Amino acid sequence: MQSSVALVLVSHDGARWLPTVIEGIKTQQASFGPVIAVDTGSKDDSPALLEAAFGNLTRVSGRTSFPEAIDLAVEQLAPTEQGGPEWIWILHDDSTPDPGALAALLAAAQEHPEADVLGPKLREWPSLRRLLEVGVTISGTGRRETGLERGEYDQGQHDRVRSVLAVNTAGMLVRRRVLADLGGLDRALPIFGNDLDFGWRAASAGHTTLVIPDAVVFHAEAAHRGLRRTPLTGRHTHYQERRSALFTLLANGSGRALPFQLVRLALGTLWRMLGFLLVREVGTALDELAALVSVYRHPGELRAARRARAPYRTAPVDQVRALLAPRWLPYRHGLDFVGDVASAVTNQAADVAERRRSAKAAADPASFAARRQTALDELEDDEVGVENGLVVRFLTNPVAVLTALVVLLGLIGARAALGAVAGGGLSPVPGGALDWWRLHLESWHAIGQGTAVPAPPYVLPLALLGTLLLGKSGLAITVLMWLSFPLALGGGWRFLRVAGRLISHRGAPRWLIWWGSCAYALVPLVSGAWGQGRFGTVVAAALLPWLAHAALGFADPEADRRWRAGWRTGLLLALTTAFAPTAWLLTAALAVVVALLAVPIARRALRERSRWGPPLLAVALPLVLLAPWWLPALWHGAGAGLLLDPGRLPAPSAGGLELVIGRLRLDGSLIGAPWWLGLPVVVLAVVALVGSRTRIPVLMCWLVAAVIAVGALVLSQLTLQLAAGSTPAGNAFAMIALQGAGVVAATLGIQGLLLDGFSGLRRVVGAVLATIAVVGVAGGLGWFVLDGTGDLTGDTSTLAHPGVPSYMLAEATRGETGGVLVLRGSVEDGLRYVVERGEGTTLGTDEIAATTPGDDAMTALVAKLAADPDDAVVAGLAKAGISYVVLPSPTDHVVAEGIDASGGVTQASTADPAARAWQIDARAVDPGLTGHRSWPRIALLVVQFAVIVLALVMCVPSLERRRTR
Repeated sequence: MQSSVALVLVSHDGARWLPTVIEGIKTQQASFGPVIAVDTGSKDDSPALLEAAFGNLTRVSGRTSFPEAIDLAVEQLAPTEQGGPEWIWILHDDSTPDPGALAALLAAAQEHPEADVLGPKLREWPSLRRLLEVGVTISGTGRRETGLERGEYDQGQHDRVRSVLAVNTAGMLVRRRVLADLGGLDRALPIFGNDLDFGWRAASAGHTTLVIPDAVVFHAEAAHRGLRRTPLTGRHTHYQERRSALFTLLANGSGRALPFQLVRLALGTLWRMLGFLLVREVGTALDELAALVSVYRHPGELRAARRARAPYRTAPVDQVRALLAPRWLPYRHGLDFVGDVASAVTNQAADVAERRRSAKAAADPASFAARRQTALDELEDDEVGVENGLVVRFLTNPVAVLTALVVLLGLIGARAALGAVAGGGLSPVPGGALDWWRLHLESWHAIGQGTAVPAPPYVLPLALLGTLLLGKSGLAITVLMWLSFPLALGGGWRFLRVAGRLISHRGAPRWLIWWGSCAYALVPLVSGAWGQGRFGTVVAAALLPWLAHAALGFADPEADRRWRAGWRTGLLLALTTAFAPTAWLLTAALAVVVALLAVPIARRALRERSRWGPPLLAVALPLVLLAPWWLPALWHGAGAGLLLDPGRLPAPSAGGLELVIGRLRLDGSLIGAPWWLGLPVVVLAVVALVGSRTRIPVLMCWLVAAVIAVGALVLSQLTLQLAAGSTPAGNAFAMIALQGAGVVAATLGIQGLLLDGFSGLRRVVGAVLATIAVVGVAGGLGWFVLDGTGDLTGDTSTLAHPGVPSYMLAEATRGETGGVLVLRGSVEDGLRYVVERGEGTTLGTDEIAATTPGDDAMTALVAKLAADPDDAVVAGLAKAGISYVVLPSPTDHVVAEGIDASGGVTQASTADPAARAWQIDARAVDPGLTGHRSWPRIALLVVQFAVIVLALVMCVPSLERRRTR
């Protein structure tokens, strides 16, 4: 491109960034003309740096606005007719361009001659990877919209040249003619919002603004983030930003909508002020009001601005409106306001509770301190060891004896898991733990036509457990299914005991903890997950209370224990996600909601890395630990597996009613115990809201339940398209987690009612509720003991396939060379095919086969075999490792006659006289499927192993801590 470019650089106290900015300018790959530097009253070394770098420096006062500085710089340039530059490239003193930024902008300008304004992709400085802007627009409430998620990293997801309303002035490339015709940047917007205003005016005048993602500029956003103050912003940055947003909307909006916009912005300001006041942001609330008053008190300025823009409004209204933010977007942002209100209410309630606790501490100094320390010590005791005197306490405690009886009954009910177990959604196990290790470490699996889809994540923990059990894979599943109930009950007991002591130093009554832990441990049993063989849901349910118990460590006052809780929680979350893939998604959604509520409540505390770091570590650690699964799955087109519950298809799911009562639905029918046994938890969770002393923690449980319910309902609406057919996304874990939240809410609420005391009618109501609770537990346990086997038939056959001769199935066990192609259906009605190979369908391989995308080459080969077989088709089957072709009855005679007529096959015997079978010439059969060794996957496995070791080490308490205790 031959057009010349002038660089305009505006600086104000930017000495901390200018050395890098100057270096970025000098390393540009594209040539440009003069550099006009304007310094607006800097008090640091900025002028000296600019003079040393460029020589030409214009110094003005600190009251000079950014638009005025741009105008002064452009005035120094020679006119375009006399050889002056055609383009103006604008940079801030805190924006450093990538070496190829200008070249990319100029190349785009040449490729898109209709473009008059071009802008780069902005990334955060100094993080360099976090996206700031890829073009901007504005909503009807004045919110600056980037279209990016909060904290979104640049992974190329927005690398598309597109038309936008505006681009940031940091890196903006604009035609000098267009800048002059539009009157430059509006001086009524001295520092913020002038880019949006200019882009809106340019769009109204029919000019095109493009964002060029190949051009990258790193921006520190010093003024916006409060990293520096100028005479134009002072201490009220929010005031300046809000005022510019209001002015931009009212100056550029439609004339007919102006009265409505004036009322809307006024009411919106009042609502925003209320939200800021509720979260104790008094200064920000006053800035909101001051910005509104500043704009509304000078209607003449608005009229003048609208008159100045009127001659340029030549573009169709719909064309400009398409560049603005959608009209529904402000209502979505209204959820942020609701979150602020909820946070403010929670904060106020926390203050009231703190004052009450302080009053109690005055009379009993050990009250709150002892209660908090006792609860936290419970967490540390989990790390160090168990309490002394366990046997004595068991023999003298009726609750302990009753708990042992419940565990015994639960083990009796799980008797179907003893020995070889399969059926329902549970596939037979492979021959030994080595098969699971092979499945986990392989990059290519000889399953069906061969696939690079990775093994599901639960294969690794199963392989580890099977190895510890001397390689007995069947015993590993037996242990998991048989001991899941006592493991879930123990985790529920530990969590509820610690949670109860956070409310009262005495903790919840043991009988109440017993009810809560039993009610939760029964959920996977009575929901139908256990009887249907959904081992993933069962194991995840057993791990969930331990995961929640570990997360309580985030509240520990010691940073070391908080970090240890982060590692422990992350490791447990990864293990839970391995058995229930949707667990991470729900946890991440819950973490986002909690973070949004926690920021206004504990903003100062969150400035400490040890406060927000452990939760972030816990959420991020599973992504690293499970990377050998989810990354290759996405890469090889098996991303649907990230939303599937483990087990054979079809998988059960839970809708709205099923989520409430804790039941799964399969093929349109409820499974598990009678539905009314799920009502006690619901009733008690609602009654828990009555107690005033525990209302805040109960509301927190309800908040958790609401987030999980929304996630579960979203998952229930998703239908995953697999090669074998469609199936709903798995939300069984969401159902378990929702029931767990209800149990915790009920337990804490009843504890609060007990603290408040009962009298009169309340005693009667309490007796009724206790009866409901006991009936729920006793009824669920009784049902499981009498009828809990479900579909676990114990049939461990992995190769049973109707119509396929047994000798072929036996040969298929030899691996890759004995593939059996089974054809069903007819040419008229459609043919279905499956390739039997290896050991058959076993636990782990079933999910690989289900999520593997269809093989187009094999499908075309089978279609050719059915329609017009020839020697080439047979050779293709032989190359794919197929030794036999079987047509079980009823057979399609057209297909059978065609295969008979083709060469390279001979008749094979079948037990069913109506079936047909052929053997492919053994000399033509390929010695095996040729897979590949994926070095990226090997690298991921190495990283996984290293991080597992690191996480286990970091979870262990330090020796110094033990000595201190």
